[in-house]
Amino acid sequence: MGAMREAVRSGDWVTRERMRLVAFGLLIAFAAALAWLAGTANGLNDAWGRPLGTDFSNVYAAGTLVLDGQPQAPFDPALQYAREQVIFGAQTPFYGWHYPPFFLAIATVLALMPYKLALLAWQASTLAFYLLALRAIVGDPDARAHLPPSDEGGGSLPTQPDPLWLVLALAFPAVFINLGHGHNGFLTAALIGAALASLDRRPLLAGVLIGLIAYKPQLGILFPLVLAATGRWRSFAAAAATVAALAAITTLAFGMSVWDAFLASTHFTRITVLEAGETGWHKIQSVFSLVRMLGGPVALAYAAQSAVTVMLAAALVWLWRAPVEFSLKAAALIIASLLATPYSLDYDMTALAPAIAFLAVHGLHHGFAPYEKTALAALWIAPLVARSIAQAILVPVGVLTMAAMLGLVLYRAAQETRLFERWHPSQHPAS
Repeated sequence: MGAMREAVRSGDWVTRERMRLVAFGLLIAFAAALAWLAGTANGLNDAWGRPLGTDFSNVYAAGTLVLDGQPQAPFDPALQYAREQVIFGAQTPFYGWHYPPFFLAIATVLALMPYKLALLAWQASTLAFYLLALRAIVGDPDARAHLPPSDEGGGSLPTQPDPLWLVLALAFPAVFINLGHGHNGFLTAALIGAALASLDRRPLLAGVLIGLIAYKPQLGILFPLVLAATGRWRSFAAAAATVAALAAITTLAFGMSVWDAFLASTHFTRITVLEAGETGWHKIQSVFSLVRMLGGPVALAYAAQSAVTVMLAAALVWLWRAPVEFSLKAAALIIASLLATPYSLDYDMTALAPAIAFLAVHGLHHGFAPYEKTALAALWIAPLVARSIAQAILVPVGVLTMAAMLGLVLYRAAQETRLFERWHPSQHPAS
């Protein structure tokens, strides 16, 4: 037992060879599963009668409604479902449209293509963006100079990041979940990762990318707070201008009535999807879902989620104003953004990929603190089992692993802050 505890503490069991073996094993399994899904499909539907890409069906259906001159229709569940039945058959399950009107433009472009081509184009293009964003993080030359040599021999420091990062990025279980659902997790992860990777060097670009996260607003609520708390006003202004521009273009394209339809649809989203849990509590990785999954009333779920969100906001303000490495701040913001919303599904955990990348670079640069390597490994594997464990024993391991990793980040930041203040007592914390 003592040896196991020490292995968990040190993380020495997380070797390069084990990472490579697990990653390639998962990639082979994922590829086989996707091939089987495609091979057993019946037209546009899979073997269970669901549309291929399941949730992507609501995006495509919404786009076809816009092309028919009905941009308000996707926000009406009955009209949206009727269109899905026309495309995928009368027995298809209902997949609701819950996005702001901003996203109608992308849905419309995708609906110009045949369904399977649109699904492939959407996943391939956003996956490429996801990989480029991660490459910007792991390829940071300041961090790369401190990478250790490969454990396969040789003593020279690499001039390029270890290609294992690409294997781990593709084998990250949230990638497979996102592909299976035809969802937008790659886009979200790419926007967040690219924004943070460019925040200090290209603040205006970072602000634009943060503004684009408005297509999924529940995941971006903490970004304006951090930008304001650290005086990053150029990025703040660029983000605000981007959202304003999106709103103006959307209004010009679809009319003011689309906003009325959207606001009316939020009642259905809140009551049916969130509070009643029609999506399935086991799929939602949030504190709100945990309370509801355990039988707690709606009011208690909101209170618990609100308390957690306030604590996360306070912790981030402190962290981002503290004299600690940017990689810790970036990772904490990403993890906190997923924990701060009551509606974060397992495919949204794709956004953890840039957080893991930031923390891995930090660990390779400065060394890993106790339990960090084990926590990173748990965070990487969590999407694979989060849904099934929550369904079986009502334990949202996604929430627990994210909270544990965030706790370790904050603890390490507190230690670095104390060390900085000891050696620089006259200096104020940097933003």
